[in-house]
Amino acid sequence: MSIPDANKQDDLSPEAVLARAAKARGDIFPEWKTVAYAIPATYHLINETGSYLHQYHGQAEAADKLSTQMRELIAIPALCAKGDMRHAPNHVRRAYRLGLTNKALFEGATAYAIAIGWASSILQMSLVIAEANNPAYPFGQLPPGGEPQELVPFPEMNLGRRRKSAGTESLAQTPEWRYAAAIDPELARRTAAWVDHCLLGDGADALLGPGPRALIAIAALCTRGEVELAAGLIRRAYDYGMTKRNVLEAICCVVPMTGITTAQLGLRAMQLADSSAG
Repeated sequence: MSIPDANKQDDLSPEAVLARAAKARGDIFPEWKTVAYAIPATYHLINETGSYLHQYHGQAEAADKLSTQMRELIAIPALCAKGDMRHAPNHVRRAYRLGLTNKALFEGATAYAIAIGWASSILQMSLVIAEANNPAYPFGQLPPGGEPQELVPFPEMNLGRRRKSAGTESLAQTPEWRYAAAIDPELARRTAAWVDHCLLGDGADALLGPGPRALIAIAALCTRGEVELAAGLIRRAYDYGMTKRNVLEAICCVVPMTGITTAQLGLRAMQLADSSAG
């Protein structure tokens, strides 16, 4: 898809803009219709950009492009972080139609939780899932039979499970938490165990390895403006075989919820990771 250009020959009438958006996404929230009739060129660009970021339709496949499923595992926790009980359930229903199970959604929320906390990520995900399964929720379609009981595999499940170097794995080994351990060793032990669980996964039944989990956590850190922390995690993601494109796409999955500033900060983090590599 080319870079969106409001001056190209697309029909920018509100009706045409809405029709393209509906075709791309499958449904439209009614509030977007008000936007389209007032500022159709703006909504056109929103749809063109968002459609690419979340892979709604028409994008060519590429070997290192994040799957649509992986993008939802980043976008839904970002919506949860906003407490968005209107749009997040719609995304959960889309994730269900893609074959993602609740376990997969909670693993995404767990990785996101390192930056925003479990109350805003994991617990909010539980509330969003309940609303997505509520027959009274009007937006989007559940798949036949409701939430999937069996996961449809997606590429990232097989990526990022082996690290190239013998780098620091545990939070407990970082200077900050060695310092914490000197003050309260039990607090440091329990906290490190929680973060290691979020970023590394526990056991053979973990759907996501450390590489994809790092992508989710990087996006979350960028929403908090934590460039230095994100850069450290980007270096870890690269060490697990994630590509620069993977990292950039992960960061940009949260642009619709958090703004282009998130992407700007993410690019700074990527540049910092590059400059300190090796």
